[in-house]
Amino acid sequence: MADIPPNLDWVRAAPEDAIGPGPWIEIAFGEDDAVYIRETSAPDNVVTTTQKKWDAFVLGVQAGEFDHFVEDAVTD
Repeated sequence: MADIPPNLDWVRAAPEDAIGPGPWIEIAFGEDDAVYIRETSAPDNVVTTTQKKWDAFVLGVQAGEFDHFVEDAVTD
């Protein structure tokens, strides 16, 4: 596993009114086009990708390209 910079500014991907410990996904943007992703329940387990791949993923989510993964999910 690559070294994770200690000074990352982690941003929680949760609704503004969300309370409690989660688990939530957190994102940090590092130097050299690096994007770091972790879950609050396992903060030492970090996935690293590039800004270009992250942008493509976010655009894919917005376009509904991953909706089939949650077709049977129950929403509140």
